[in-house]
Amino acid sequence: MTDLLTVRPAGPSDAGDICGLLNAVDLIEIGRPETDLAAVEADLHHPDVDLARDSWLAFEGGRLVAYALVWADSGPGRVDCEHYVLPGHRAAAVRLLELTEVRARELAGGAPAASLRLQLNVEPTLDPDVLPGRGYRTVRRYQVMTRSLDPAEAPPAPPAGLTLRPCDGDAAQRRRAHALIEETFAEHFGHVERPYEPWLDHIDGRGLDWSLVWIASLPALGDVGVLLTRDDRTSMGWLSHLGVVEDARGRGVGGFLLRHGFAAYAARGRSTVGLGVDTGNETGALALYEAHGMAVYYAVDTWELVL
Repeated sequence: MTDLLTVRPAGPSDAGDICGLLNAVDLIEIGRPETDLAAVEADLHHPDVDLARDSWLAFEGGRLVAYALVWADSGPGRVDCEHYVLPGHRAAAVRLLELTEVRARELAGGAPAASLRLQLNVEPTLDPDVLPGRGYRTVRRYQVMTRSLDPAEAPPAPPAGLTLRPCDGDAAQRRRAHALIEETFAEHFGHVERPYEPWLDHIDGRGLDWSLVWIASLPALGDVGVLLTRDDRTSMGWLSHLGVVEDARGRGVGGFLLRHGFAAYAARGRSTVGLGVDTGNETGALALYEAHGMAVYYAVDTWELVL
């Protein structure tokens, strides 16, 4: 006899159970739990999410087996979602996709070229025929790359003339970091352009240690690079954004910022540092990371459904 499928919205008090589900999926897909409770809580308190309409929990026999969340803060017609399911629960997976797609069309509001996007491990717990069967297609692949850190990792010598300054305690420096990220990531696939205040709300939602954000400058060019990192993951330090302006590329700025991040996190007692990279990135980022000892930890595909 098949267990009865029930679905209801998520609430803030469900964060612990959702975190447990996501870590169970992590364990299957990548071999270890990677989801932090704080990240789940931040998602459930996302300012653009109405949990009653934008979230779903699926239960079979009283057990939580699937979770989905949808939001639209990335510009007209772009809707994003998360979707997690334990293996063997196809009906729950499909039902949450149905609900997500209906809500996505409401959120898109008839915008031209509207789409729904989600990211899944390249070997997901979701049955592989489900998304193609519903009209989704893969549009990008990302790699999570990691590197082990030596406790004695030495800070790198900067390129000639380069200076580095942190952004802690100075609103003007934070605005400068924002401007550099917008400039250096403008052509990246999926980048969402945000004015400073919405960007600050987005980037600082879980509390960002601004002493772990740095700006690089060269005498003739001014500010040329930015490194934004986070130390709020249990498993590793995280290099969230590393960008170099086009006129300064090829001068060693990116490699210096990367090695600076390694040394900074080694000094904080971290044993591992990680980042995400678009495998279709045309700036040479993937080759840069590989050249500095970073290796693939796991990969995810971005799936898109045209609405």
